Amino acid sequence: MEFGFFEAFQLPFMARGLATVIVLSIAAGVVGLGISLRELEFVSDGLVHAVFPGLVVGAAIGGTAGLLPGAVIAALAAAVLFTVLERRGGLGADASIAVVLTGLFSLGVVLVSRQEGYVSQLQELLFGRLLTVTEAQFWQTVVVAIAAVAVMLLTARAQLFRAFDPEGFEAAGFRALRTDLALGVAVALLVVAGVQALGVLMVIALLTVPMAAARLLTPRFALLVPVAILVPLVAGVLGLWLSFTWSVDAGATVSPGAVVVLLLVAIYGLAAMARFAFAGGSRGRA
Repeated sequence: MEFGFFEAFQLPFMARGLATVIVLSIAAGVVGLGISLRELEFVSDGLVHAVFPGLVVGAAIGGTAGLLPGAVIAALAAAVLFTVLERRGGLGADASIAVVLTGLFSLGVVLVSRQEGYVSQLQELLFGRLLTVTEAQFWQTVVVAIAAVAVMLLTARAQLFRAFDPEGFEAAGFRALRTDLALGVAVALLVVAGVQALGVLMVIALLTVPMAAARLLTPRFALLVPVAILVPLVAGVLGLWLSFTWSVDAGATVSPGAVVVLLLVAIYGLAAMARFAFAGGSRGRA
């Protein structure tokens, strides 16, 4: 049976997958601005890995219903820890974060390996289940994503001031630790929102690639967030469609989350080449 593009997205599981992509794209665009301006991509990577043991423990205790609480607890604890380490600055802070994230990720692998059917569980936790998101999981994602965006919007002025003028920020009487913790919590919540659908490894791309591509595609600050929302939305729609088509027409089982990430990276690559070509053309005319 053949499905057209619009017919495919009328199927319930495809519609939920698309709705999940829309929610995550909006949250990633807003939170990603704070990550990019503060150059906290490495800390964000650490948060993603730190969530993994929380997912495993939550699933072991409460099954699928325990994934979200376990992830929230692990993410918030890691956000506080990494914020404190990052404020130390220097090589020592980066080394400490690297040790913590590899240790926690390894702990998660050990914990999941002690359970029955751990190979399939490990695959789902690492690569997500975008096409099998339940209605309950979708609404959980919506609530957590809204919380992440709300934290960023409520602290937007302080976040921008902190990013562009750290010395003036503290001289004006703002509390750096409070602002840094707010950004860490927002990132942690976005990780939690995306991890059930995209998995631990795929969320890393969601946190960093859209805003990186946006900064290549537009020099206007006001357009960064809209472009960073549009990039994962395009990649998500195409990724869902391609994975569905390959599954139906070719009988190939392809991870939709992995396809979405590959398309995100492809968009970034095209943006980088276009930026390079434009810059080269500008120098040639000069």
